[in-house]
Amino acid sequence: MPRALPLPWSPWGRPGVKTLVIAGVFVTTLWNLRCFLNPSNGSREDSKHIEPLVVLVWEWPSKQVPNVSGDVCHELYGITGCWLTTERQLLHRANVVVFPHARLQPGQNRLPKERPPGQNWVWVSLESPSNSRALAGWNQTFNWVMTYRQDSDIFIPYGKLVPNRSATMNIPAKTNLVSWVISNYHRTQKRAEVYKNLSRYLHVNVYGKANNRPLCKDCLLPTTSKSRFYLAFENSIHRDYITEKLWRNSLLAGTVPVVLGPPRANYEQFIPADSFIHVDDFNSLEELATFLKTMNSSRYHRFFAWQRRFSVKLYTDWRERICTICTAYPHLPRGRLYPDLQSWFNS
Repeated sequence: MPRALPLPWSPWGRPGVKTLVIAGVFVTTLWNLRCFLNPSNGSREDSKHIEPLVVLVWEWPSKQVPNVSGDVCHELYGITGCWLTTERQLLHRANVVVFPHARLQPGQNRLPKERPPGQNWVWVSLESPSNSRALAGWNQTFNWVMTYRQDSDIFIPYGKLVPNRSATMNIPAKTNLVSWVISNYHRTQKRAEVYKNLSRYLHVNVYGKANNRPLCKDCLLPTTSKSRFYLAFENSIHRDYITEKLWRNSLLAGTVPVVLGPPRANYEQFIPADSFIHVDDFNSLEELATFLKTMNSSRYHRFFAWQRRFSVKLYTDWRERICTICTAYPHLPRGRLYPDLQSWFNS
């Protein structure tokens, strides 16, 4: 029986290995092509990552509902992968549902009757605990909170300072010493007591509905900017509760805020220590009045040094606030409910 002739040597090793390798490459190519042409057959996690986050606003926080059609988060604020809607029929598609406290009624008759698995509910409020009622009715209801408090799951301040390279100061011309804009005046509030006693020692130009001197929207800043100082008095005193009275009426207007609110150390977490005057800095209101009336120009200008490094950014559009949910979403805790919303908010 004749011997079989040896096969020629191949750099691929034993006979048949080259064939197997080529076949493997061919199969892999076909599989990749299949996944490319049919992306829906890929993993569900990849699909979820590609789809935009759906945020349903159950009731809009303000009376006037803006246009939220299209990709408003990306078009207005550069936030991608975020889809806002107010269409309740999309409840089962929503990843997040937003509930503004001002629109909630005691009891749960106005909440959705069903809650899809994995859906997260957000409680939203810009009011202080003193002005928020019926919190006890929402225990074990919300996964996340969205407020002005820095320890909120989603932090939404009234304003902030943003870096500015202009290195210039803009101090409007001044025609009076102190101004205050007040619409809701209640004698029981601390700000009413402080104003009453402070006005014994200096004159305060008071504007707003409470003094029958309302200001139009475009009149407010030009009016307060004419004052050397502005009474940025909060309606209630709570941690981090620092509102447009500081950011808009005072800092943006170009006047020095005299603040009444949380302690000075809390304000200094938001703005430089030398940019404002705190009522608590003085032993008496008479001492405060004297400080304001006798301040020289050089000392006054030092209060505006922050303008060389920062500008004021106001948050006035609820669309921007709600779009930030999508930015925070990947880092938010899952599977948690606030057991006692009132206790958290009052802490």
